[in-house]
Amino acid sequence: MSSNFDAERQARLELLLDKQEILECLTRFSRGMDRFDRDLYLSAFHEDAVMAAGPFVGSAGDCYDWAMPMHEAGQEATHHNLLNVTYDIRNNTAHTECYYLFVGRNRDDSNWIAGGRYIDRLERRDGQWRIAMRTNAIEWSGMVPTMPLPFGEIPDIHGNGAPARSKDDPSYMRPLINSRAPANPATMPQPEETAPEKRNGNPASRPAISTKRRSPR
Repeated sequence: MSSNFDAERQARLELLLDKQEILECLTRFSRGMDRFDRDLYLSAFHEDAVMAAGPFVGSAGDCYDWAMPMHEAGQEATHHNLLNVTYDIRNNTAHTECYYLFVGRNRDDSNWIAGGRYIDRLERRDGQWRIAMRTNAIEWSGMVPTMPLPFGEIPDIHGNGAPARSKDDPSYMRPLINSRAPANPATMPQPEETAPEKRNGNPASRPAISTKRRSPR
C-alpha cells in the first residue's frame, strides 16, 4: 500500500512540476514581447517552432521581428496578460489552452483591449519544455475610455525606474533598491477646502454638494 501511495504521489508531483515549467515557458513569451526582449521571447520556443498569429505564419523569430515594430509604432505599452490554462500532458508532449487578455496603450492615447486564447503544442526536449506549435485564436476586441495615469503628477514617481520596453525597465534591476524619499500621504497636510469639515463634524456646517453633472477632466 505504501509503495503504491508513494508512486502515485511522485507521479502527481512530477505532473505539477511539468505544469509549472510550462507556465513559466508561456510567461517568457508574454514578458519578452512586452519588454521587447527578443532573447527572452525566443526562449519560449524550440528553434523549429511554427507560429500562426493573425496574418503571420512562420518561425518564432520572424514573428517577433514582424510584431515588435508593429507594437513599437502603435503602442506606448502593451500587456499580454495570461489567464486560466488547461494542460494535456502525455509523456514529452503537452497541449495547452491559455486564455489571454491583451491591453495596449496606443500612441494616440486611446486604449485597445482584446481577448482570445493561445493554443499550443509543447515538447520536452533535452529536459526543457518549449513551444513547438502555436495558433492564436483572437475572439474579441474593443476600445476603453482613456484616463490620466494614476499618480502621474508625483515628481519622483519613476524614482525607482520608469517603465521601459527594454532592459532599462525596473523589473531587470538586480538587486531592486528604493531610491525614492520616504513619503506617507496620511501624514501630509490635507487640502484647505477639506479642513473645515475635519474641524467641525456638524453636517449642517458643511457646504452643499451640487447634484449637477460635471464634465470629465
